[in-house]
Formats: sequence, C-alpha cells, structure tokens
Amino acid sequence: MSYQVLARKWRPAKFQEMVGQEHVLKALVNALDDDRLHHAYLFTGTRGVGKTSIARLFAKSLNCETGVSSTPCGECSACREIAEGRFVDLIEVDAASRTKVEDTRELMENVQYAPTHGRYKVYLIDEVHMLSTHSFNALLKTLEEPPPHVKFLLATTDPQKLPITILSRCLQFNLKNLIPERIVNHLTHVLTQEQVAYDDPALWLLARSADGSMRDAMSLTDQAIAFGAGSIQEADVRAMLGTIDQRLVYQMLQCLASGDARGLIASVSDLAQFSPDYNAVLGDLISVLHRIALAQTIPDAVDNSMGDKEQVTQLAGQLSAEDVQLYYQVALMGRKDLPFVPDPREGLEMVLLRMLAFRPASAAPRNVTLSGVEQSSVTPQSQASSEAPSSVVATSEPQQVHSAPSQAQPSDSKPPLSESEAYPELTGPEVDPVKKPEVKAAEADLPPPWDTHDGEDPGYSSADLIPAAGGENSDVFAKEPEMVPEKAPLTDLSEVGEIAKSVVEVESCPNTLADLVLEHWVHISRSIGLSGMTESLATHLSLENISESGLVFHYTKEQHTMLNEIQRERISDALNSYFQTTLQIEFMQSPQRQETPAQYLNRKREERHALAIETIRNDATVKLLQDNFDAQIELSSVVPID
Repeated sequence: MSYQVLARKWRPAKFQEMVGQEHVLKALVNALDDDRLHHAYLFTGTRGVGKTSIARLFAKSLNCETGVSSTPCGECSACREIAEGRFVDLIEVDAASRTKVEDTRELMENVQYAPTHGRYKVYLIDEVHMLSTHSFNALLKTLEEPPPHVKFLLATTDPQKLPITILSRCLQFNLKNLIPERIVNHLTHVLTQEQVAYDDPALWLLARSADGSMRDAMSLTDQAIAFGAGSIQEADVRAMLGTIDQRLVYQMLQCLASGDARGLIASVSDLAQFSPDYNAVLGDLISVLHRIALAQTIPDAVDNSMGDKEQVTQLAGQLSAEDVQLYYQVALMGRKDLPFVPDPREGLEMVLLRMLAFRPASAAPRNVTLSGVEQSSVTPQSQASSEAPSSVVATSEPQQVHSAPSQAQPSDSKPPLSESEAYPELTGPEVDPVKKPEVKAAEADLPPPWDTHDGEDPGYSSADLIPAAGGENSDVFAKEPEMVPEKAPLTDLSEVGEIAKSVVEVESCPNTLADLVLEHWVHISRSIGLSGMTESLATHLSLENISESGLVFHYTKEQHTMLNEIQRERISDALNSYFQTTLQIEFMQSPQRQETPAQYLNRKREERHALAIETIRNDATVKLLQDNFDAQIELSSVVPID
C-alpha cells in the first residue's frame, strides 16, 4: 500500500477526535442530538484548522444508517463512503475552480432531486468567497429556502468577501487558530502511535512554525521525518526551517546582563554563520524578553514551551524589570527600522549596542566591559566634571540618584527642590513686586528658586521686565516705573505658610521607628533610596499601622499584580536600611484610610497651582494691565515658580 501523508491519515473520524474548536463542536453536537438542524452552515477560519473536516463529520452524522446523532457508527456503508470520499449524496464543490454562474446554476438545478442513497443531500462548497457576484445571486434563493432533504455546508478563509445576503442566511461558526501547546500534544500522540523518535524542542519548533494550522504542522512533521531519516531531532528541524539556535539568543541576553560588549559582538558573529533572518532573530529576542518580564511579574505564568524555563528564570533574576522593558522597546523599534539599514547584521549589532548604551533615568550606571577593560557607563552630569574615555558608551539621558538620608550631599552641590520644599517661608506679609522678596530656605541652605546665575549679576533688574505699552500682544519690554505702585500685597500668605510647614516636616522626619507616625510616610517614601517602578509602587502604598517591630502597608486591588515578591523585598530592604534595623513589613490588599505619598504630592501640586493663579490675579501690575489694556490672563499658562 502506498504511503499516506499524516494530514490525511490522522484526519479525525468523529467529533471527539477533533483538536480544539470546542466552541463549534458543542453547538453542532447539541444541534444533532436535539434534532435542531439549520439548512445552511458557514465555517470560517484560516487554513488547516478543521473547516472541511468538521463539515464531513457533520455530513456523516446526518447520513449514518443508525440515525442522526453526534456519534456516527463509522461502520455502515454511508460512514465508510463519506470517509473514503465516494458518497454520492455528499457533493463537494471547489468554488475556486467553479466560479462561473453556469456552474452554480447547474448545481442548483439538481437540488430538487431527492438523495440517491443517504438521508440528506449535502452540498459542501469550499472557499465559497471565490464565487462571482452572479454565482452568489444564483445561489441566494435556493440557500434561503432549500428542499427539506438538502443541507448546505460552506467553508471560507475570507468571510469579509461574502455578501451580507449570504451571511444572513447561514449559521456562522468561526474556527480559531490552534495554540502551540495543542499542536505539540497532538503531534506527540501521532508520533508515538507512528513509533517515530522525536525531541520535544523540535516539536515546539514545528508547532510555532505552523502558525496555528494543524494541517501545516502535520505537513512540516512529514517533512522533518524525511529530513531526519525517520526521526525528528532539534538540530535537523532548525536546519530545515532555517531557524537559529535559541541558545545564541540567551547568550546575547547574558552578555547584556553582565555588560560584556565583546561577548555580545562575538555572539552576533556566531549567529552570522547560520545566515539567519535578522528580523526573525529580533523577533526571537522580543519573545524571550516577554517571557522574562512575565517571570519577573507572574512567575507561575512561565511555561517550559521551548525547554528554556530555567534560562528564563535565571535571566529574570539577573536583569531588572526596568532594563527588560527598555530592551523590549529598543528591539521593537529596531525591528521596525531594520529594512532601512545597509546590512541587516549591522542593524542587529546597533540594536544590541543601544541596549548596552542606554539605561532608565533612575537606574545606577552599568559596568560595561569594552576591549577587556571594565568601565562604567557615564551620565551627562559626570561628563561635565571630567572628560570620559573615548571607549566608554555614554547614556543620553540624565540619571537621578536617590540617596538615603544618611548619605550627605557634597557641599558644593545644589540639589533640585523637592515637592514639599517648593514654597519656603516668606519673611513678611508684604513683598515688593519689583524687588526680589526675602526668602528663608528652611534650614536647608538652599538657593532661592529664581537664582539661576550662581551669584552672578544677570545684567538687568526685575523692573526691566515690565511690559511696555505697545499693545496687548507686544513682547517688547521697557522700564515704566510710574506704572508700578510703591507697595502692593502679593497675596494672602496663610496658604504659603501651610505649604512651608512641609519643609520642616520633611527635615524633622525621624529615622527611628519609635518616633515614626503615620503622616511621616508621605515624606520618607522618597528618601529611602528606591527608584523606577519600585519607587512608583511605594508612593501608592498607604502606611496604616506602626508597631514596635514592624509596619503595615495597604495597597489596592489594581496594584496586586505589580506588587510581587521582588518589589516587596526591595521596599522592605530599603526601609530596613533607612531605619538601620530589621523590620517586619506586611503588605495587605485593603482599603487605604491614610493618604499615600502620590496623593499627597498631587494635593500639594494642586494647592501650589491654585496659589499661583491667585497670586497672578491679585498682582497689582497685572491688574493695572487689565484696567489699561483690557488684558486677559491665560490661566493655562500659569505654573508655580518651582
């Protein structure tokens, strides 16, 4: 007997043997068992997902000699003839080759005749979207009101091309693409029955290459058996499909994690020996980064689909969550730009070098090994004070350094004002709008926020900035001292005093647990040395209880997924380091009764913005401009001075 390909040999003989498509099978089984049969069914889906197989099983169930049911016997003459493709009352039509209206009319003329051998005359029209407009019109009336002994089964891969008049006369079932796990399980069963030796990673390669089609998977399996001389091995399948060794992708990520630039380029050289599709290489890199991100956020969600769970878990511990997200975005953008580079290998190398060069703004410098020498990637701030070596890759974004309160700032540094230090105390209830108001920097020895010249004379006074009378749109400035009153109240400073208290609160925050109160959390959360996503998560926690040995934080339901064990451990370690003791930190998903640091900052920001608007409205110069020039305040442009 001649060899029969796996796709035909293992075509399902009953509904229970179908792989996937449970949502379609359930509806058809219930319709057959309850005798609630429609006259026309439409099956849609991509190639090789079971459209024709389901239609033939449905025809077998309709014409089985034991009666209409979802479990045909498979032994009677009707079942055997349908399985062998010679049942006279099952008329299979390939619409792609019979598109003319004459062919459709010929079919419809025979509809009125009773079935020859079976219970129903079944018309199975494959790729029905290929019919012409006239053919659809010829089919329309018969499809709507066929004789009781006729059933129409239509199959198509492109239902959008069907007229709405056809769609409205059919029960439509959308077949889904099969996931790789389903395909691998079925291939394992088939190869075990066929007694063919195989590697599990090879089956995963075949399943992914099939792209959701079981027929494609079976055809590729046939090809792999022939390529491997009777067995399916991973190396043979990779060579057959033209895919790269996945270990090289993990090697690249290991080099990225360790900052090994030389090893990274060496990995690309090893990869180039396979003459790979570099676009596919970046796709594999993106997929692995996705799995690493899953492992960091939801460890249980990582499967062993490529036999790589151990490598993915290891990389998840070596790379930070911020780096993984950055690498994913760089690879995604690099894949989009790949068609524009002179050489695809150059494009891949530049994508990898970008991953080495750039860091999230809040991350610490990375040690990069270049030319056998380990060096730290530099930030623009450090380049200002010392010349960087030519071999060092520099980041293009400024980096924020979050230091604990115990770490002293350099004496000549001028740190930016924090959210709570934006409004220092003012010395009196009135200030001169022309002269700089006197400001006390709340025991911090910080420069006033308007001092940007480091003590140098800017060459003009604030009186030079009074608008000249040149029209409401004039941008020319001139001195007009006669328009400025001698003394004018800036605003009611009671609100400024309230905001200024936050400066004292920040500086008086304790570093011992005994002196800590719930309200201190909104200030110390930004002083415990956290950064990136961990800092963002911490600012959305509320401190609800303080005991002698620990703290209790509440978080919302939306934070549950992101606040995993890794993030909790980072927050706990930062708090232990801040208080210089070992605390029992508890995180509970519960209503937040205390204000979170994020809510506190938003409230202060809104208060400062409202204060700035009120200050502008009460300013004597602004009022004078409004009275004399009918000027209007553009409130959307008003921002606090910090």
